Amino acid sequence: MSEALDDLLDLLDLERIEVDIFRGQSRPTLVPRVFGGQVAAQALVAAGRTVPADRYAHSLHAYFLVAGDPGAPIVYRVDRIRDGRSFTTRRVVAIQHGQPIFHLSCSFQVYEEGLDHQAPMPPAPDPESLPSAPEALPRYTEAVGGPEVVRKLLEAREAVDLRYVDAPPYATAGQPREPRSQVWFRTNGKLAGDDPLLHVCLATYVSDMTLLDSVLLAHGRGGWVTGDIVGASLDHAMWFHRPFRADEWLLYDQESPSSSGGRGLGQARIYTQDGRLAISVIQEGLMRVPRER
Repeated sequence: MSEALDDLLDLLDLERIEVDIFRGQSRPTLVPRVFGGQVAAQALVAAGRTVPADRYAHSLHAYFLVAGDPGAPIVYRVDRIRDGRSFTTRRVVAIQHGQPIFHLSCSFQVYEEGLDHQAPMPPAPDPESLPSAPEALPRYTEAVGGPEVVRKLLEAREAVDLRYVDAPPYATAGQPREPRSQVWFRTNGKLAGDDPLLHVCLATYVSDMTLLDSVLLAHGRGGWVTGDIVGASLDHAMWFHRPFRADEWLLYDQESPSSSGGRGLGQARIYTQDGRLAISVIQEGLMRVPRER
């Protein structure tokens, strides 16, 4: 296991400070706010720690309310909305400086058999044939604004082996492309044990990294990296269909059906390498064009 992955696991290992109240820390980010995927993953950890062990996360719906302060701890308060025979529902509010910054509703289910079908996995190259981030990012040094930005990008994603199928938005800014993007990802190291909640929370963490890329591609924008868009996650929803491991390759197939009103919508499916549809994801994000001075 890499040191960066070990640090990420520590980040997700929340401190219990009271019944149904947890505290989490943050890690340095590339922008002066808490990374949205971190808050969502930590909130799901908090919810999961109040749920019976025989129930598995099957969906979450979240709103990002206020930009989080990376220099302050985050308190997660869990409300036990319902404990039924098959389903358990939890609501989590993340609080900083006395104010809510994030709201999550999530549901857990006892495993059961049922009807089974899925959308087929789209074509994608083998992940091992693609360059890793340390191999690919230096190629875009000029596009992103210099070696210091490259270093910060690599450091921010060091816990995850994330490989773009095609060039990322910041590499082709100024050149509109089809609003579709694919990345392969897995944790940068093997995980001990088979705790399904850990794998779901790690996928939740990664899911906020690239989902809005497809919106940027449609307009030839590089995003926050190049400074031609002011963006932030607004809401996020995930459905967990089938078991998976976050330390094995997952294909994140992303597209954007619409952007308007200063917002962009991204939707995606996450497949295991052997073709099973594991997760569906939808996110809307703020997409403001900076005003010229």
